[in-house]
Amino acid sequence: MPAVSTSQTARSVLVTASIVAVIYVMWLLRDVVLLALLAVFVAAALSAPVAFVQKLTHAPRALSILIVYLLMFALIAVLGLIIAPPLVEQVITFARHVPSYVHQVQDNATLAKWDKEYGLLNKLEGQAGKLPSLLSGAANDLETVTVGVFERIAKLIAILAVAFLLLLDAPRLFGLFYGRLAPQRREVAQRLAMQSSRAIGGYVAGAFAVAGLAGFVSFLVMELLGIPFAIPLAVQMAFFALIPLVGSAIGAAVIAIVAALEGPGTALAFLAFFVVYQQIETHVLGPFVYKRTVQMRPVLVILVVFAGATLLGILGALLAIPAAATIQIAIQEWWRVKHPLPEAADAGDAADATDGQAVALAAGAEPGPA
Repeated sequence: MPAVSTSQTARSVLVTASIVAVIYVMWLLRDVVLLALLAVFVAAALSAPVAFVQKLTHAPRALSILIVYLLMFALIAVLGLIIAPPLVEQVITFARHVPSYVHQVQDNATLAKWDKEYGLLNKLEGQAGKLPSLLSGAANDLETVTVGVFERIAKLIAILAVAFLLLLDAPRLFGLFYGRLAPQRREVAQRLAMQSSRAIGGYVAGAFAVAGLAGFVSFLVMELLGIPFAIPLAVQMAFFALIPLVGSAIGAAVIAIVAALEGPGTALAFLAFFVVYQQIETHVLGPFVYKRTVQMRPVLVILVVFAGATLLGILGALLAIPAAATIQIAIQEWWRVKHPLPEAADAGDAADATDGQAVALAAGAEPGPA
């Protein structure tokens, strides 16, 4: 084996040290890195709506981005005006009824046994009786979380501002980037960017559509079955449904607990509905969102979601699939370039032969064998 030179060893050590230093700096600046990643995610998700508005209105790109932002904020405001008042009212009502729910479950034989052994219901009733006062007193403690609220608002504004700049400069930045690449690599880079943007935008649109549908259908079923607090329960159902694959089950479990307080028949009826809906979501809605937008297997989706949730909680679970989809697309493109399919080469040869025969016919020559 040839001996490794001193310069090669020094270069390897320098590269390794540089990689370690970059990782360490990124860890120190992890909040900034996360903010930048969220801004890129928002920009990629809004790129298609911005392009649609720009094509529809022929407005400058900056104005098209502002229109999309205004439409997004208007939609959130309308939903808030519709949902917030009954949501607050029903949450307060639920807090006032919690002690009566404790009395209802005292007739349950299993809970009575646990209560006799551990005093479970007495403790639960005592805590439940304090719940309305705790909720009322929570308003006096808002000063302690003011800084955190403003910090999150500031981060949201920063994310939207960076996403705005990314959307505004995206054509120019991509043009400069593509201009420095060789034609073959430029084609690969353009295909990678287009597929990643389509995957992220499709996933976001599909995920919100599925979550909204889960909340709306659950609300209708709860109204039909007479389950109380339908609005807040539907909101939490839609929120949890944003978490792929497992979120709907979490939201349904909360609703089933409330339904059980109205009677076992009500709970069983809701669970029967949820089983049917879960099958539709798993075999129809899920494949439409994950296979057609990100083209990921359900097993991989579960592992990715768990990994994202472990790292960043609910936010990580939401961002895990788009991030994994982008990495998957990049790996597929790299593999396609490094290992072209023989069928593609054969198809290219056949196309060349066909083109050659067409040229020969155009020149008046006799066509040869294919």
